[in-house]
Amino acid sequence: MSSSATPHVAVIGLGSMGYGMATSLSRAGFVVTGCDVSADAVARFVADGGKGAKTPAEAARDADIVVSVVVNAAQTEAILFGKDGAAETLAKDAVFISSATMDPDIARRLAKQLEATGRHYLDAPISGGAQRAAQGELTILASGSVAAFAKARPALDAMAAKLYELGDAAGQGAAFKMINQLLAGVHIAAASEAIAFAAKQGLDIRKVYEVITASAGNSWMFENRMPHVLDGDYAPRSAVEIFVKDLGIIQDMARNARFPVPVSAAALQMFLMTAAAGMGRDDDASVARMYAQVTGTKLPGAK
Repeated sequence: MSSSATPHVAVIGLGSMGYGMATSLSRAGFVVTGCDVSADAVARFVADGGKGAKTPAEAARDADIVVSVVVNAAQTEAILFGKDGAAETLAKDAVFISSATMDPDIARRLAKQLEATGRHYLDAPISGGAQRAAQGELTILASGSVAAFAKARPALDAMAAKLYELGDAAGQGAAFKMINQLLAGVHIAAASEAIAFAAKQGLDIRKVYEVITASAGNSWMFENRMPHVLDGDYAPRSAVEIFVKDLGIIQDMARNARFPVPVSAAALQMFLMTAAAGMGRDDDASVARMYAQVTGTKLPGAK
């Protein structure tokens, strides 16, 4: 434990989700050190009253809890075991909370590798978006040892409105998250297809949105993402490339399990096509723009 009575937390990855999680932890009374490849993100966090670190090793040195909020498994592994990695300096009784979406097999491997050094690993993917991260109201899908949960719980309580405890070993949280991502990707692709098809029919798509959100065809993703299309605003809240990655992981898992996933395979192709058209870093509702481009359909904001 740190010498202070107040637990120290390091948040590695100060993107839209990580920044909100770090500020939620600060608000809850933790001493929080932020670390990011972007010096600007760290400087912003310091200006907001947090501490800053240049490397994961530096951030983890005084931390009881390390929260890793990066994009994928490769970045998570680099943060732990790469040059200036957190595993070099993490105290023996500290816990590493991994929030990246990844293949469950990789989560199990990273946990085994860290636990072999005497530290704790909590597999804890997140859902809810940047706004809920900033409000401390995320959904966290966690699995890990009893000791990992016990050590991580104060931070989890500060970051989450809903904490699901999904098993006593890493990998279960990751697997639950991948099922969520399968549905999320399919629903965004379907919503984008529907709104673009409605526009092609000459329908008032604002009225389409009103009708569908009050009807059985609605989905959370239709209701959440299609306003971006209505406003012609594709600033990335969640980027197309996220679903290229996550639906790709689904395909790998399914192939290994000899389990057919044709609907999510089709959705992956829609995201790949959108990325190939130059919109990979734009909002994932850009799938609708891809449909519009291919079919010569006019959507709001189109040049």
